[in-house]
Amino acid sequence: MAAAEPSANAEHTQDAFLPSSRREMPEAEEHRRLERVSKSFDITLKIRRFDPDRDTEPHWENYTVSVEPTDRLLDALHKVKWEIDGSLTFRRSCAHGICGSDAMRINGRNRLACKTLVRDVNAESEVTVEPMKGLPVLKDLIVDMEPFFEAYRSVMPYLVTSGNEPTRERLQTPEQRERFDDTTKCILCAACTTSCPVYWSDGEYFGPQAIVGAHRFIFDSRDEAAEQRLEILNDREGVWRCRTTFNCTEACPRGIEVTKAIQEVKRALIFRRV
Repeated sequence: MAAAEPSANAEHTQDAFLPSSRREMPEAEEHRRLERVSKSFDITLKIRRFDPDRDTEPHWENYTVSVEPTDRLLDALHKVKWEIDGSLTFRRSCAHGICGSDAMRINGRNRLACKTLVRDVNAESEVTVEPMKGLPVLKDLIVDMEPFFEAYRSVMPYLVTSGNEPTRERLQTPEQRERFDDTTKCILCAACTTSCPVYWSDGEYFGPQAIVGAHRFIFDSRDEAAEQRLEILNDREGVWRCRTTFNCTEACPRGIEVTKAIQEVKRALIFRRV
């Protein structure tokens, strides 16, 4: 059987699957676009360093490394540590935005280093990297997370039920699950809490994440301790310390509407209805 002749419209048919901007892009412009995407360049990281064994105060050090536009800031930090200065200290684990270990301040904003592309951080000038604010610095980019986890534990972040252990799973409707779905996404990175101006100045404030952690169970239809959690958050250092600046919502790498969750907890306290 003779091979079928290619259709005269084959090229146009293939083009139809491309975005209109790509179909109309001249060949030279497309070449320049690919060159920009693939061409490596140098980036200067201005990193806030602190070694408790040697330093009395934190200081800044600059490092220049070569990166690809598709590299993440975590890749640049790895190059500094593996190729220039092995004493640089920071946390990281999964490198895929799930564990939350590598939260830090990048150009003055709380971000996950593993989710931040170097081409998106104004790499033509210095990129500042420093530990999150509001928590004690242990070394370089590592902060003491214990105050953060202490606040989280205080809101009882677990399911509380009574009676005998069930013989099968506790059921929920999709609508009941949807009620608290957003706050189940939290990865405990502390980006929201350490972006809060109230938390910076008041070491007793629970912080946004603890309220998000409480929200996840307060509005869970299977839980029986909503009133207890609401009373915990009704403390003067609880939910009422929030000033609704939206810093926490903007900082969340998971896209949780943190400020909305805090307002829902406030309404639950006022009306005593969840």
